[in-house]
Amino acid sequence: MSDCLFCKIAAGEIPAQKLYEDDDVIAFWDISPAAPKHFLIVPKKHRINLSDLSEEDDRLIGKMMRVSAQVAEENGIEKGYRTIINNGADAGQVIFHLHMHVLGGRPMGWPPG
Repeated sequence: MSDCLFCKIAAGEIPAQKLYEDDDVIAFWDISPAAPKHFLIVPKKHRINLSDLSEEDDRLIGKMMRVSAQVAEENGIEKGYRTIINNGADAGQVIFHLHMHVLGGRPMGWPPG
């Protein structure tokens, strides 16, 4: 999608502080962190959100979860972290390209506000 911010980051058209990249996903630090350590996992394949997925995307979601654990460990988030996928505007999704927030570096309360 030509006007999608995350598609442009995945294509290397917009710079990001990359933490991980392969053929399927990219991980980079969030530019407006909500925790001391806050990064995003973004699939390179454009999907709007979880509701836009099909069975062929099952492996992709699993990979996003695995990469979140790997990148968290590599970046010293040892005591725990939270993964969040906002699905739609009412859930707080602002960029309509599927992405997972990974937040850590401080205790998290429940429920999240």
